[in-house]
Amino acid sequence: MRTSFWTKLLDVISPRSCGVCGRRLSANERALCGVCHLHLPLTHYEQKPFDNPLARLFWGQFPIERAAALFFYEPQAPVSRLIYDMKYHHMPELARDMSIVAARHFTAAGFFNGIDALVPMPITWRRQWHRGYNQSYEMAQGISEVTGLPIYNDVVKRVSFKQSQTRQHAWERLRNVDDAFRLVRPEKIGGKHLLLIDDIVTTGATVTACARELAKAPDVSISIISLGLTKT
Repeated sequence: MRTSFWTKLLDVISPRSCGVCGRRLSANERALCGVCHLHLPLTHYEQKPFDNPLARLFWGQFPIERAAALFFYEPQAPVSRLIYDMKYHHMPELARDMSIVAARHFTAAGFFNGIDALVPMPITWRRQWHRGYNQSYEMAQGISEVTGLPIYNDVVKRVSFKQSQTRQHAWERLRNVDDAFRLVRPEKIGGKHLLLIDDIVTTGATVTACARELAKAPDVSISIISLGLTKT
């Protein structure tokens, strides 16, 4: 990867650090140093995107096309620091950079072939105001940088957020996201293949609720991409 003069200059003025170990990154490294990238617990689901444990979560739930996550996520593992920082420590650039890493992995496997547009998982305006950004939208920007695909950030909205799902059981998660999303631009997505983007998938309840709302538009097909997949 070619590195611009401005990137090199910024690395001198404001050095970037690895999202896992904190080591200073070189000018041609994104989000992770070479060692942490090498030890990232990759799923390799992009090699079999139509039938893998992530895709199976959504079979029969909505018109799922394919699905892949970059790595396996465990709350106490070193890689969990990435997700925590991008969501709670005001590091949107980490979400963009990690999605670029994921997109480069997946592009080589043809994962994005036939996809028409990227749809970031929406969050409520209150949560966006408090956090300052939507990490899924930041991820979409990184994926778009690699693939050239347009971002549809205005087709579905999150209209409610009852409580965090971190400590909830699967049935509680499903109940928590009932009626949480609303399709607002069905005419924009009819007949299109959409890639729904989220940071972490655990039970798939939130993704399923959002995808079902998107599927109310005619002839929509939906694929899923996430950075992490929680091991069960």
